[in-house]
Amino acid sequence: MDTKTRPDDVLERRGQSGSAKGRIRAVTIVAAIAIAGGGTWFYHRGGGSSDGAAQAKAAPLHEVTVSRPLVRELDTRLGFLGQFSAVDQVELRAQVGGTLTGIHFKDGDIVHKGDLLFTIDPVPYEIRLAQAQAQQQTAAARLVLARQELARAEELERSEAGTRENVEQRSSELRTAQAALDDAQAQIRDARFDLDHCRISAPFTGRIGRHLVSVGNLIAGSRAATSPTTLLATLVSLDPIYLDFDMSEADYQTFQHYRGDARSALANRVELASGSTNDYSRNGTLDFIDNAIDRSSGTIHARATVRNADLQLTPGEFSRLRLAVARPAATLLVPDAAVLPDQSEHLVLTVAPDGKVVPKRVETGDLRGGLRVITSGLTGTDRVIVDGLPFAAPGSKVATRDGAIRYQAEQN
Repeated sequence: MDTKTRPDDVLERRGQSGSAKGRIRAVTIVAAIAIAGGGTWFYHRGGGSSDGAAQAKAAPLHEVTVSRPLVRELDTRLGFLGQFSAVDQVELRAQVGGTLTGIHFKDGDIVHKGDLLFTIDPVPYEIRLAQAQAQQQTAAARLVLARQELARAEELERSEAGTRENVEQRSSELRTAQAALDDAQAQIRDARFDLDHCRISAPFTGRIGRHLVSVGNLIAGSRAATSPTTLLATLVSLDPIYLDFDMSEADYQTFQHYRGDARSALANRVELASGSTNDYSRNGTLDFIDNAIDRSSGTIHARATVRNADLQLTPGEFSRLRLAVARPAATLLVPDAAVLPDQSEHLVLTVAPDGKVVPKRVETGDLRGGLRVITSGLTGTDRVIVDGLPFAAPGSKVATRDGAIRYQAEQN
């Protein structure tokens, strides 16, 4: 008996094959969804299951470290960047002209007041002084003769052998001789002044720069400030030294608000740190604030005077400084990394009692002890996220563990 396949059987097998392929395709789609969803869904087949083919499985909560803000008694400070400048600075120029014959310092030396720095050929001025001295002797001799002649004229007048007119003439000659002597003495002082200024000395103690003219050069000198002269070198004082800085209008208003009228004539203590260190061991005194805010920059110039006995501070060097404007008060501190920038504002992420992440906008201050000062926006009971910020999205729930915020006292 021949066995032949009936059309109905073929259709039935095709239908069964299509159903099987459909089931395979469905399983594949569900698996892809499970993979795309991070493996939180799975496909389950069970004859007695009542909750369908797929069930949700909750993911574990991310864990973050939280701590309440650290509270310390700290004063209110303002921080600035300043630049040192010399209290005294002078350009050394000759008051007399001539040939430079000597340089008596090394470039960059510390020189003291009165130290000899330059010498100019004195011979022309020695000659001029000798001429003035000779003129003085001549004038002195004429004065002696004029006195003698006046005495004789007066004696003749008393004996009626001379006239009054002769006496008056001799008196005039005496006054002329006295004026000539006075002029000769002035010429001596003038010549001695020029001779003395052939030696140029340090007007104060400080550091001298490099010499700008070599020995043998003919230099121009003049007593008049408007006349052209030759610049020989520059000298700057070092102790004390000025620290110049600018306050923004907001910082100046803060300064005025805290200080009020009890500023003790600006006798304010500033602390400064040079270079990249956080050592604020050097102190100065704020002794000048300008009388107007600059309209173009919106800042006001201020200046502190700093002692520099070790000569470690140099004019032109930059330094960070801070100025305490209020007495110590309870201050909230959090790690600087816990403060997130949000355009022109700052955020701190906190965790509510139900485990939900809550962002809070805060106002910040300077760094103290390696921590950021929070001036407003937080309370002492808030639980701030100090570690695990990448896993804390606002509004999400997280698991928490307690941490601690530490103040680094060595950073002041």
